[in-house]
Amino acid sequence: MLKIENLTKHYKGSSKGVTDISLHVEKGDIYAFIGHNGAGKTTLLKCITGIHDYEKGEIFIDGANFKEEMLACKRKMAYIPDNPDLYEYLTGIQYLNFVADVFQVSVEEREDKIHKYADAFEITQSLGDLISSYSHGMKQKLAIISALVHSPKLLILDEPFVGLDPKASIILKKIMAKMCEEGGAIFFSTHVLDVAEKLCNKVAIIKDGAIVASGDMKQVIQSGESLESMFMEVLENA
Repeated sequence: MLKIENLTKHYKGSSKGVTDISLHVEKGDIYAFIGHNGAGKTTLLKCITGIHDYEKGEIFIDGANFKEEMLACKRKMAYIPDNPDLYEYLTGIQYLNFVADVFQVSVEEREDKIHKYADAFEITQSLGDLISSYSHGMKQKLAIISALVHSPKLLILDEPFVGLDPKASIILKKIMAKMCEEGGAIFFSTHVLDVAEKLCNKVAIIKDGAIVASGDMKQVIQSGESLESMFMEVLENA
């Protein structure tokens, strides 16, 4: 579903970025991407979603080359940044309809999904309010719903659980699991290592812009260890 081959992205005048990254996220994968602050997690996610260009390497979405078929690739994915930048002068429902219009989602389909997810995240009663009046957690919930409204095959998330209350976090985990059961794939960065260990079947650890460990969660975590202890060991020895 997502294939990254030898991707390199460095910022001008700086050594920061990512170097020679290769990863493969298959259909059905919930793939965790972990690393310390400034390791390159968000940089890679922004390259995958087209926000950043990159000097070398290739990205494929469901078999299509991202640079050659960018629009088609973007139709198949959704991206939720760690701090969603929403149009605060719109109401919640106006924003969701705007996103649905962009992806050409039918009225019937969008109404069904908006009703389903807004009820699940308990913000239905607030959809008529201006987004500027929303709390951070409500904005995060709205961003999640907007990402799901066009039924993406690939979901890219940057720290998706930050700002969510415990109930909303549980609901999001269930949605992620169901999406992957139906043939989708999820690639997300997180600092919540215990959640990643329980939820994900694959993991990659990045340090200073380079992948230092990756693969099946059970293989990366050695017998008797936790992801947390493995993460610390990898960072100290890499």
